[in-house]
Formats: sequence, C-alpha cells, structure tokens
Amino acid sequence: MTTPPVENKTEKPKKKRKPPRIEIKNAFCKGCSICVAFCPTQVLAMKEGKAVVVHLEKCTTCYFCELRCPDFAIAVFPAEED
Repeated sequence: MTTPPVENKTEKPKKKRKPPRIEIKNAFCKGCSICVAFCPTQVLAMKEGKAVVVHLEKCTTCYFCELRCPDFAIAVFPAEED
C-alpha cells in the first residue's frame, strides 16, 4: 500500500483581524449591566456603575450588547477594511 503524494502548498499567513469600534454613551448608561450579561466573549465589564470596554480584541461584532441595551447607550461599528 502506498501513500498518495503530498501536495506542496504554502498558505498565506492570516491577517490580524482589526477589532470593531464600540462607543458607550455614559450619559445614557444607567448601569443595568444587561450588555455585560449578554456579551458572549466578555468584552464589557462594569466600572463605577457604568459599562466599559475591557477586551475589545475579543469582540466578534455580534451586536448583542447594542441590541439588548434598553437605553441605546451602546453603538457597535464593524472594523474598517484596509
């Protein structure tokens, strides 16, 4: 039994993904922490009673925080392409 020849392929290194931009309007945030609870990658945390971005690089742009915020205090903008 012989093994098939291996194809000589070179893959381009993956580009590092740019993180999205997340804006939190502190004047609108009432500190309910719904956004923190719904974020699947723990991008947000509570600090001094307000939501803050702590791990932007983990953001998958799922928009859960923006969609669940009852006060429209969060806006998520997708990463800009090069």
